[in-house]
Amino acid sequence: MCQTESLQCGCKTLPARSLSPLCTAATLRAPTRKLPSRLHHRRAAMTESPATQSANGGACQRLENGLKPERNGLVKSLHRCQAEEEEEEEEEVYATSPHDSLYSRPFIESFEETPMLVAVLTYMGYGILTIFGYFRDYLRHWKIEKCYIATEKEEQKDFVPLYQDFENFYTRNLYMRIRDNWNRPICSVPGAKMDLLERESHDYNWTFKYTGRVVQDVINLGSYNYLGFAENTGPCADSVAEVTMKYGVGVASTRQETGNLDRHEEMEKVVARFLGVESAMAFGMGFATNSMNIPALAGKGCLILSDELNHASLVLGARLSGSTIRVFKHNNMQSLEKLLSEAIVHGQPRTHRPWKKILIVVEGIYSMEGSIVRLPEVIALKKRYQAYLYLDEAHSIGALGPRGRGVVDYFGLDTSDVDVMMGTFTKSFGAAGGYIAGKRELIEYLRCNSHSAVYATSMSPPVVEQIITSMKCIMGEDGTTIGRDRVRQLADNTVYFRKRLREMGFITYGNNDSPVVPMMLYMPAKIGAFGREMLKRNIGVVVVGFPATPIIESRARFCISAAHTKDMLDRALSVISEVGDLLQLKYSRHRKLPSLLRHLDNDVYEDIDD
Repeated sequence: MCQTESLQCGCKTLPARSLSPLCTAATLRAPTRKLPSRLHHRRAAMTESPATQSANGGACQRLENGLKPERNGLVKSLHRCQAEEEEEEEEEVYATSPHDSLYSRPFIESFEETPMLVAVLTYMGYGILTIFGYFRDYLRHWKIEKCYIATEKEEQKDFVPLYQDFENFYTRNLYMRIRDNWNRPICSVPGAKMDLLERESHDYNWTFKYTGRVVQDVINLGSYNYLGFAENTGPCADSVAEVTMKYGVGVASTRQETGNLDRHEEMEKVVARFLGVESAMAFGMGFATNSMNIPALAGKGCLILSDELNHASLVLGARLSGSTIRVFKHNNMQSLEKLLSEAIVHGQPRTHRPWKKILIVVEGIYSMEGSIVRLPEVIALKKRYQAYLYLDEAHSIGALGPRGRGVVDYFGLDTSDVDVMMGTFTKSFGAAGGYIAGKRELIEYLRCNSHSAVYATSMSPPVVEQIITSMKCIMGEDGTTIGRDRVRQLADNTVYFRKRLREMGFITYGNNDSPVVPMMLYMPAKIGAFGREMLKRNIGVVVVGFPATPIIESRARFCISAAHTKDMLDRALSVISEVGDLLQLKYSRHRKLPSLLRHLDNDVYEDIDD
């Protein structure tokens, strides 16, 4: 017999539920379609959850690139999988009814494992840099090498140190060597192309001097300009100019005093209509939207379950709230359900009282991984355990879904299933700030209790107008199809760009439909080299390394835009391939051949020896 219990969670009473593992087992199945046998190996993602795996009949899992993950995490070759298929009976895979499945579309993600040799060489690279770093510190100590770093004053040596030793060591000996790849000054609109001010350094990147030359027409693969609304011409720019002439730029007051304009009211109504929720409110800074509102929603005696790859603003907000924080593995529904069941069964530490509130915090698109949250499964778990869901759609709003409404639209879900919807205007809408949306009671509560709402200066009128105009354009309320066309163009560009990178032999992370495309570099020396070589060829990219990523997973992160034409993408891909050959970045051990080199309707893979 299953043990049952009635628990109090916040203002809601949880119904009696089974605590038996058999009774709480989730039936979270990803959808399948009836596919020809030759396409079986393309239907499953490498990140498939255990629940999803069981729904697929326990058959040999297939990755999008045709690889099969073994229990030890290593990836076998396609020939091994084909040999196993010959031993098994041929069977068709049938789709479950859409009403019985949590997913209405294939969910394909790939995270190819780091080749062993590359991992070893990466660790060796960091080891060599560390050794030389200590040697250079020794030279600086004896005044043999000039030191430009911030140091403690001699008269303050008895005080608590202002600078942490290791962080300062990493900054002066590793980061400074490749610092020229960041903070590049832009002197144009950050659209599909941009202009950069050229600079140079004569002291190993400690200081920079401008040469006076402008590098023009650099293809921009780094900005979050997903729908191309960061522009200085067109209907958005015209509306912004008119509003600037009427209202000016600054408001010089908070919303609760004399800074509440009619355009602010209009913007929040448009946001609520765009998202399909009862109400919404806007804030002047996206980072503060998370960090200042989560403490208003959760506090002492509450439990926050956070994805391990959540953004720093979510992490800071959770810490400021004073809630207990527990972290689950990235996009791992088994890990999340384990924490939820333990929270219900055991309650708070020591007292074992029920949690006042359980808040699940996830993102729509994870900006460093390019992965999409498994929202249908998260919602199913949230409903089963009567928790609350906080969804950060900073990168997914406008960039996902057939109507550009974000990850909820992408999966065809009901917005009422998400308790707190958060997003930013800084990316798809080419503006600034963020929003919180949901039920009217939630928004009215935040208007009185959120630090961002009470103390922050009102949003600038031109920024507000940019948000209103771009959202109406996406919804088609401007009488055109420009917005819908841009959403479709972004989806097409994303699929094309990711497919071509895989065909070239690069290792990319994330979901097939994510416009954030991480391409693995791994070795520390290749971080700076890739960024510099790309800029030499007029391609602007973002490179990322430790501590923003795991130490052996340095990467280049491309952000695809609807403003990119096919010629721009082809030019960028050609340069990426050229630099990839130069720096030997084509690490994928199973390279998919270009469609022009293989027979029609056949998926052929080329085994690459390590």
